Formats: sequence, structure tokens, C-alpha cells
Amino acid sequence: MLRKSAAYPLPTSSPTVDQVGVIERTSRFTARSIKKESKVQGLNMVLSMIDLTTLEGMDTEGKVKQLCYKAQHLHDAYPGLNSVAAVCVYPNYVALAKKELKGTTTGVASVATAFPSGNSSLKLKLEDVKMAVDSGADEVDMVISRGRFHQGDYAFVYDEIASVKTACGKARLKVILETGELGTLDKVRRASDIAIAAGADFIKTSTGKIQPAATMPVTLVMLEAIRDHYFKTGEMVGMKPAGGISKSKLALHYLIMVKETLGEAWLDPTWFRFGASSLANDVLMQIMKQATSNYQSADYFSID
Repeated sequence: MLRKSAAYPLPTSSPTVDQVGVIERTSRFTARSIKKESKVQGLNMVLSMIDLTTLEGMDTEGKVKQLCYKAQHLHDAYPGLNSVAAVCVYPNYVALAKKELKGTTTGVASVATAFPSGNSSLKLKLEDVKMAVDSGADEVDMVISRGRFHQGDYAFVYDEIASVKTACGKARLKVILETGELGTLDKVRRASDIAIAAGADFIKTSTGKIQPAATMPVTLVMLEAIRDHYFKTGEMVGMKPAGGISKSKLALHYLIMVKETLGEAWLDPTWFRFGASSLANDVLMQIMKQATSNYQSADYFSID
């Protein structure tokens, strides 16, 4: 279900956020007890929603190949595991990742638009997107211009997202808000509404380069923006919390929050992702614990 470019006008306002209420509600999600059968189902679901990611200045072809190998061989001693949703790399490694993942169900995502700062001209940002898409990217993760957002130039942010959406063609667009730089939950809600209106297929919390990255209160506010858009239009938008989610237990709490805020339809990698580099290993360790009643050492799992 692909969205059209800039399908909706720039929102003139956004609802105010009850910060106390958001924090109270998210604390309830983390207090839930998850029984074994549900835990195993949830862990496999989390695994299918992960975007395995390497976005470092020292990335090499060998590292990208290893990441793609891991995406296909999460734990060969335990057959039948779900595949991760995608591998996320810089644009110059997209072609290599596509080659390594050929014939699999794992997609290739690419960051673009002067990631992670977003400080560049629109021309260069669109060239960045074109490079990724022409190399075969299935998804593009862009960053918004936070400086222009803080200046109150919401039309600029909206127009830039809409232009990138058009440049993506058939590739799905994830719009990174970099919530750690937005400052308040009201601003998170405003940025979410702008991104959705401008054509985002997903809204995403963070680049993973700024702290705090993904948090449950921030994610809940973004989920509520998605819910309100769905109630108004009947159109689904995806969500991707990224950065800081490294433990299985926390990931399962996120799934509870998604289900109770948006419904079961969003409990699918088409509509929900985790941006993570270390979460997969913890999920694998927990799956093996449930299967064997013993923890395996982290040494049994590759770092990348």
C-alpha cells in the first residue's frame, strides 16, 4: 500500500500532548507480565521486525557482507527462525547488499538526505536519494531539517519531505524526526503530523546518533499521530523506533504498546520496525532460553 506524494495539506496545528498522561500510560506497558507462549510468539515477531543496521564511517564491504550473511543465518543451530525485515546501510553499499541478499525475503534500506545531520541542500539530498534508489533500495530513511523545524519553518520541512517522497518512486519512505533534538512531546507530535501529511510511509524516532534516541513516551506520541491519521483517512502509516532498544523485554513492551494503541494490523513488519544493531542477538538468546531452558553465551552469536 504505497502512499502518494504530499497527499494531504500542511497541518495548521497539532493537538497538545499531556506529558504526565503519556508517561503514566507508558509505565503501565512496562509493568505487564508476559507468559511463556506469548513471549515466544512475541520474540519471533520482534525478530521479523528488525532492520539490521550498520551506519558507521568505518563501514567496509566486508562488514556489509557479514551483516547480510547474518540476516540470512541468524542462528543455524535453530532452524525455522523468522528473517529480519531489512538490512540498513549507506547509499554506496546498497548495490552490494542487494547482491548479497538476492533471492531472500530481506529488504535493503538506505539512509539518505545528508544523514545524520540533514544539513545540506535539497539538490544534494535528492541526489543522495537517487543514488540509493537507483542502486536498488527498497526503503529510504531520510532525516528532517531540525534547524528549519525549530525556526518554525514547517512549510520548508513539509516541502522537503514531499520532494524526497517523490524521488523515492516505488521505494518506501521512512522519515526520521530525531526526537532527541526536538525537545518536547508537543514538538514530536507536530513533526509527526507534518511528516505524515507530506507522504511518509513510516515515521521514525531517531538516527541512533543522538541521545536520547527512542523512548516509550516519544513512541507513544508518534503512534497516536498515526492512529489519528488512520481514523481521519483510513490510511495506515508505519512506525520505527530506533536507537536504545537492545533488550528483548523492552521490545516486547513496545509491541504491547503498538497493539493497544493501533491494533493488531500494525503487528507486522510492513507497518512496524525496530532500528537496532544489538537487539537481534538478545532476541536470539531469549528464544534459545525458551527452547532449551538454558542461556547461550553471547559468544555464540556474531556481533554484526
